Amino acid sequence: MNNITFANPNLLYLLLLIVPVIVWYVLNYKRTHASIQVSTIKGIGENHITYKHILRHVVFAFRVISIALIIMAIARPQSTLSWKNEESEGIDIILALDISSSMLARDFQPDRMEAAKDLAIQFISGRRNDRIGLVVFSGESFTQCPLTTDHSVLINLFRDIKSGMIEDGTAVGLGLATSVSRLKESDAKSRVIILLTDGVNNRGAITPATAAELAQTFGIRVYTIGVGTEGMAPYPVNTPFGIQLRNMPVEIDEETLQEIADNTGGEYFRATNNTKLKEIYEQIDQLEKSKIEVKEFSQKDEEFLIFVLFAAFLLLSDMILRNTLLRQIP
Repeated sequence: MNNITFANPNLLYLLLLIVPVIVWYVLNYKRTHASIQVSTIKGIGENHITYKHILRHVVFAFRVISIALIIMAIARPQSTLSWKNEESEGIDIILALDISSSMLARDFQPDRMEAAKDLAIQFISGRRNDRIGLVVFSGESFTQCPLTTDHSVLINLFRDIKSGMIEDGTAVGLGLATSVSRLKESDAKSRVIILLTDGVNNRGAITPATAAELAQTFGIRVYTIGVGTEGMAPYPVNTPFGIQLRNMPVEIDEETLQEIADNTGGEYFRATNNTKLKEIYEQIDQLEKSKIEVKEFSQKDEEFLIFVLFAAFLLLSDMILRNTLLRQIP
């Protein structure tokens, strides 16, 4: 009797009729006892409640439960046996995130890095069929998390990312090359890198163009995202008076990021605020959908008989008690 459903669930509203029946029984219970006025009750023993008093209430409960069971039987309870086979063609994705000090700029809320982390976590949460990994880079790069389907672990590692974990700088080519090395042995039908940066490649022994050629050789698509507002942006700067915000020019090598995307079959996006960055992740999510084939089977069996038999048993018990132990003599 697992997964019970009803073919005619609207009939279950008839169960509400039981409420006035119970109210009527309670209000009229006192009227069923005879009363007589006497001058004294000294000669009468104490009024003890016997099992017959309790049985009278039990008999009424039998009738109410029987009515409820009959209504439920009319509503046609059914048990459902079902299973589902799910076949999915997952996508392997590496998120390459720039964690250089410039990612602390406040043109995003609360800053570029936190905005990128929060929206990337939302993206990960919606990709349950895919293996996802994380590469971080600034002056150098390393793999923060290899490809995994354990997205809870990946999300926790994402939250621990901070600027200053590695040497400062912007090694876009090195970050991309590390991501390619994580995907080149993958046997997934689709392999994707999402590279997010806010600057110009100025560190590392591998140029972005060389890394893009590697990605192209292994059939890996690269989506590049340039993060930063147009013109000037407030950057936190250490001064003798503490950290202060100073407006500094936003420099993003959009031409290089566009070439990386074009050469690998991906796309380049420019995010100038939190809303635009969220839209970019949503767009990439739509572009890279896993193929899922679902086969379902279900079988329904009528289960009204057990309700009818139980109701018949209670009504028969009611009849036997009223004609034996609870029999009333006119």
